[in-house]
Amino acid sequence: MKLTFRWYGEEDPVTLSQIRQIPCMSGIVSAVYSTPVGEVWPQSAIAALKQQAESNGLSFEVVESVPVHEEIKLGGPQASRLIENYCENVRRLGQAGVKVICYNFMPVFDWLRSELKRVHPDGSNSLAYDQQTVLKMNPAAGGLSLPGWDESYSAPELQALLKRYEAVDEEALWKNLETFLQAVIPVAEESGVKMAIHPDDPPWGMFGLPRIVTCEENLRRLLSIVDSEANGLTFCTGSLGANPQNDLPRMIRAFASRIHFVHLRNIRITGDRCFEETAHPTPCGSLDMYAIVRALADSGFDGYVRPDHGRMIWGEEGRPGYGLYDRALGAAYILGLWEAITRRDS
Repeated sequence: MKLTFRWYGEEDPVTLSQIRQIPCMSGIVSAVYSTPVGEVWPQSAIAALKQQAESNGLSFEVVESVPVHEEIKLGGPQASRLIENYCENVRRLGQAGVKVICYNFMPVFDWLRSELKRVHPDGSNSLAYDQQTVLKMNPAAGGLSLPGWDESYSAPELQALLKRYEAVDEEALWKNLETFLQAVIPVAEESGVKMAIHPDDPPWGMFGLPRIVTCEENLRRLLSIVDSEANGLTFCTGSLGANPQNDLPRMIRAFASRIHFVHLRNIRITGDRCFEETAHPTPCGSLDMYAIVRALADSGFDGYVRPDHGRMIWGEEGRPGYGLYDRALGAAYILGLWEAITRRDS
């Protein structure tokens, strides 16, 4: 297992010098954020990011993410050109030593929450999702400001994009994902890169938009589109775990050979399609983190792991879900689980 940490570049309040002090931290997970979605990343920017990491004693072998342009998800007239740009990014990242690319295929909205700072009894705060609150929202009417979606859209642009998606149901989205994978996976194979799709977060449709990377059946379908090790998964426990019907340890064992990156975090399910993010340990939420890590160890997992969304604790201010302190505690907890499980079995 290779322990990594998400870093959002020089504007991130969490610094590389702080990340390197987390015990056994091997590398960062980052991206070139200055290039518009759909365009080719400059080789100089990739090299600079790698140099920043290595100068702090950290590797840069996982990219999260190379975003998939909406035209590709829509199967629009510019999709072919944008897929070729995507393939070029895969080639350039492979040349720079990147081993895994995390990406998602969620239409319009990335991970979505209804609250940024739900206050818990201990005084910490975290991200939370309440289905009834979300159902009352109308993104097309403007005024929606939540994490996980592209705020670069003006209100008219967003309205037009949502209108185009009215013609895209789940099967159409599957078809467009198939087109994308059939073009990108051969390039990834040639470049020594493993593609690792991130599950939809949360794993159900919203605002009339389809979501398809949600459950064991759909993961199996996705992996069968191109039967290649390069067509793999980012196994996010918080995303998949928001649906109690997803048996996470069983899914890990079922797809072990195709899991290249793992996001480990816990959530507390508070109602039907309602949850709040918690500290990482099992007693803090609804997910059995020991069983999850045990399934990874039993499956011989030796890929990349990162502690995912953490609470804001000890008065820290920063990017919601991505503070230093609680994620560092999560990293230590993950290491403790891993050492206890693997040493007991050795």
